Amino acid sequence: MFNYLNTNFIIRFIHRLKSWKRRKKQFKKFKIDFNRFVQIDKSRRFIMDWNDCLPMMHDNSYYTTFNSHYIYHPAWAARVLKEIAPKTHVDFSSSLHFCTIISAFIPSVFYDYRPAVLELSDLESKRANLTNLKLSDKSIECLSCMHTIEHIGLGRYGDELDSEGDIKAIKELQRVAIDHILIVVPIGIPKIYFNAHRVYDPIEFVKYFSECDLIKFAFVDDLGNFKIDENLENAINEKFACGCFHFRKKTI
Repeated sequence: MFNYLNTNFIIRFIHRLKSWKRRKKQFKKFKIDFNRFVQIDKSRRFIMDWNDCLPMMHDNSYYTTFNSHYIYHPAWAARVLKEIAPKTHVDFSSSLHFCTIISAFIPSVFYDYRPAVLELSDLESKRANLTNLKLSDKSIECLSCMHTIEHIGLGRYGDELDSEGDIKAIKELQRVAIDHILIVVPIGIPKIYFNAHRVYDPIEFVKYFSECDLIKFAFVDDLGNFKIDENLENAINEKFACGCFHFRKKTI
């Protein structure tokens, strides 16, 4: 045990030392850039003082970096909505960027356990508990719930602890839906990272939507690659992939 801990300490120390040296080098360059900019700024249009500096030293990269989960899944959903062209859309607790943007083209309602105070045309923001929606059966033509179900019942957002909270939410979404349901959750090897989120086996996850047919599936893999119309089996060995599911209610 002592050797194991000692080895881990050495590894962490080396990592921090390298990180410190890198930051020191970056800050040195930052100071050089500041002094050079002062020299070339002949017009003095702005007040510029060293005490007002706000160093940003991690954005100098060849490509623009981004969070693959949160860039690709709203883009996927927006494209599905373009195909569906619903008259209205209801979103349950997805990214605020998603509901605020699509409301420019589709009148939308946004529900959340912690409602957001939003003031935009064609967008209503309301409170809802996904495990017990105060909505009528088959009342929503098209709905989305993206990167949300995995959190329900873990207490992270002030909700009650409930090991079946996600299942209850899925049943409620199917109950109120008339037709289209867009769902996004983490997928791969099933696991709970308490109290952050769950990761679902994609094949088992589809079975939870027993009242629906799966129309489309796409996912962002562990390396950040976006894969469209992939088989569910292709994602079962991921650790934290982003699964995008387009369901439709079965016709009886």
